[in-house]
Amino acid sequence: MTNAPRLNRQLCFALYSASKAATAVYRPILEELGLTYPQYLVMLVLWENEPRSVRELGEELGLDSGTLSPLLKRLESLELVERRRSALDERRMEITLTDAGRKLSAKATGIPQHLADAAKLSAAELEQLRATLDRLTSALHGHL
Repeated sequence: MTNAPRLNRQLCFALYSASKAATAVYRPILEELGLTYPQYLVMLVLWENEPRSVRELGEELGLDSGTLSPLLKRLESLELVERRRSALDERRMEITLTDAGRKLSAKATGIPQHLADAAKLSAAELEQLRATLDRLTSALHGHL
């Protein structure tokens, strides 16, 4: 068993552990906003640019419609987004922010800094880490 892989040497476990820890740091702040972490990700995409189709949101977030649809329904019930059929293509469902959804972005501006402070890494270190993870994700997607 000496040649068996060791848990603490596995990149996949380090990524998993870091993701869980980051989500835990976000949780109390997101609870104040009334959002879960996946809902926050949807809102980030919409704050960047709206309207977005369900398909566009799914592609950007790497979520299938079976996962995304309940998230969007919940955000709609919270009156943060609206779902509408496109006037140009009735097959296309467009997601737009409500006024409350737009206003929520101002309350969320400190979230990235909160994570940075908790991580105890410099802005340069965090940017390097993010860039490395982006390259890793691209390479792994290319391998599928």
